[in-house]
Amino acid sequence: MSKVDKNTVKAFLLELQDSICRELEQADGSETFVEDAWQKGPEERLAGGGRTRVLKSGAVFEQAGVNFSHVQGSAMPASATAHRPELAGRSFEAMGVSLVIHPNNPYIPTSHANVRFFIAEKEGQDPIWWFGGGFDLTPYYPFEEDCQHWHDTAKAICQPFGDDLYAEHKAWCDKYFFLPHRNETRGVGGLFFDDLNQWEFDKCFSYTQAVGKGFTQAYVPIVSKRKQTEFGEREREFQLYRRGRYVEFNLVYDRGTLFGLQSGGRTESILMSMPPLARWEYAYQVESNSPEAELYDNYLKPREW
Repeated sequence: MSKVDKNTVKAFLLELQDSICRELEQADGSETFVEDAWQKGPEERLAGGGRTRVLKSGAVFEQAGVNFSHVQGSAMPASATAHRPELAGRSFEAMGVSLVIHPNNPYIPTSHANVRFFIAEKEGQDPIWWFGGGFDLTPYYPFEEDCQHWHDTAKAICQPFGDDLYAEHKAWCDKYFFLPHRNETRGVGGLFFDDLNQWEFDKCFSYTQAVGKGFTQAYVPIVSKRKQTEFGEREREFQLYRRGRYVEFNLVYDRGTLFGLQSGGRTESILMSMPPLARWEYAYQVESNSPEAELYDNYLKPREW
């Protein structure tokens, strides 16, 4: 059985944050990420710190955030041990890279990705550890070829790790990024996995690395293809309306957001995922046979790619 190596995981995550920021800066072409390095204070529930990086008001990205965090706690939140009683009485560490990109142009999808590692330890007992992560795409005016490229990239990432892995983690993504109160998916999905420890540590880590590195391979070509597409006030207003769904999901359902807030994480970094602008409209209805209706009719429901 391969040995759990926290330091190697952390080194990978730090380099992943660097490489993703470099590629997004190149795709934007005008602005760079500003880093906010932070540490938890001794009076807070969690120890540790991180690097929050945000790019604002770029030529392509209205706001892009790429976070690294590594925090430790002496005890799990009660909400977590209720579902995982074996974690009670253990100290824990959680580290990961999480990013959300909100583009200016409504023809470029919003996108999210994260990879993370969790370990809970108790003297005299084996550690409990797992990896999690994935990436998903949230278009406003979707193009079939873009969504196909996104999923083809996801399939290629999964293939070396098992013939059924893409189908499993694609279905998990469709199920996870779903808004029951709206009866719609958040977007066109991608990959999602959590509690990954069924293989040896090295294989679990290798898959997590492949997902983290694969994000820009999936996303940047779409950005490059759509960033010159002209749009007007109608498309912008629809984009802002649909961003409201993003907010609803993150604040009501997202496990990472809820765990971070409940465990005493850094609020400013956790809520970095929120769009800089969004809107809600009472009883909004799209026009039949419109480009906006195309999103609802053909993309906000699980489908095979």
